[in-house]
Amino acid sequence: MSTTAFAVPFDTLAFVKKLETAGVPSSQAEAQVEMLSDVLQKVEASRMQELATKGDVREAELRLEGKIESVRKDIEAAKSDTLKWTAGMFAAQTALILGALFAVMKMNQPPAYQSPAQEMRQTAPAPSVPLAPPAAPTAPTAPAR
Repeated sequence: MSTTAFAVPFDTLAFVKKLETAGVPSSQAEAQVEMLSDVLQKVEASRMQELATKGDVREAELRLEGKIESVRKDIEAAKSDTLKWTAGMFAAQTALILGALFAVMKMNQPPAYQSPAQEMRQTAPAPSVPLAPPAAPTAPTAPAR
């Protein structure tokens, strides 16, 4: 009989001796100990698998939390970029609208006022017919006698 290591110690030899003192034949006692040992091993393996599964679940949760944190950081970065682009486009559109508004206002202004002094400074138009040159002065002549 072998003693297997379980979370709860199980002494197979002591169990066989107790069965034999109770009147159970040695071969039946040994068979019962083997069966019970197999059952305990399976229970222990199942518990270990369950513990491993819980550990795996916790490890997966931690990995998922890391991924979620990574996604949160990506979302925050995208949010920041979106806000920058939105503010930039708003400023550009505002400048474009103001520029167009000033251009339209300038086109619709009445002509500039011209003062009379400016009008008087204009040169007189050239005559259409040239003027004759003035006659040369002549000396008085003596009357004929």
